[in-house]
Amino acid sequence: MANTVIYNKHDYVTKLRERLARPTSWKDIMDVRYSDSRTIVNAILDTEPAVQSGTRGTAYSFQDFTLTADTLTISTYRELPIFIDEADRSQQAYFGGPDIAEFQGDKIDEFIESEVLAQHASWRNFGVGDLNNTSSNDASTITVTAANIDDLIRAVKRKIRANNGSKLARKYGYFFVWRAADLELLEGFMQANGFSEADVALKNGISDAFSYMGADHYLSNDHTANHLFAGVKKVGKTLGILRGTYGKVKFIEDPAGSTNNNLSGLGIHSRIDYGFSFPTGGPTGQNIIDMGVDVNVA
Repeated sequence: MANTVIYNKHDYVTKLRERLARPTSWKDIMDVRYSDSRTIVNAILDTEPAVQSGTRGTAYSFQDFTLTADTLTISTYRELPIFIDEADRSQQAYFGGPDIAEFQGDKIDEFIESEVLAQHASWRNFGVGDLNNTSSNDASTITVTAANIDDLIRAVKRKIRANNGSKLARKYGYFFVWRAADLELLEGFMQANGFSEADVALKNGISDAFSYMGADHYLSNDHTANHLFAGVKKVGKTLGILRGTYGKVKFIEDPAGSTNNNLSGLGIHSRIDYGFSFPTGGPTGQNIIDMGVDVNVA
């Protein structure tokens, strides 16, 4: 026997389910400049004056230097406009103006994460030859394993030290942005090696951002395929953001539609204007591009 029933009792929650936000690291690793100007101009000391020998009682000669302008232009524009019908505003409380504004902020930050990681062609190549210390700026891909992930960390640091980045690394710190699978391998390595650190890793695991082996490690799910990002924080990697639009939300009552007829409801509009600078200048052996490393991975 089977009855046909209409169920008329429901439990409702008053808040939208929490969203699965993507991890971001760009605010930590990039030199982020907020500005209301279109261009941000910096300079690179391309030709450095050299130390000269001297002879007592004789005149000295002034040495020349060369400055090269490095210009970042804030001209790229992305936006996320969302419309909610007037009736929908009244008949549900899950996704209103404040919730939409928070969602837009998260989505824009996640977009910038993917944009930062897509700039890998502006960093110095690091491949199998760099890992094995048999060649430099190699584009061949590395298969990251539990057996070599610690070697990879040390090799990236060695590459930066060999290019005179130690002082900047002490000031700003080394960083690595890993994929989830790589972070799992690093977690396993931490749990298997050392004493107090291994005990902590065994007891608590690791978070999505932590320090280990003298570097800060981050998780991202927005890498361009076959590329990881590592190097020295802030140095040679500038992101310019227009202060006047970033983080600002416009609430537009009855906005104009595509045919210039007004829509009955609320428009919520967010945007970001941005630009990148990855300067390549500098004297031989002191090229600032070496502070950003494109780890080529399988």
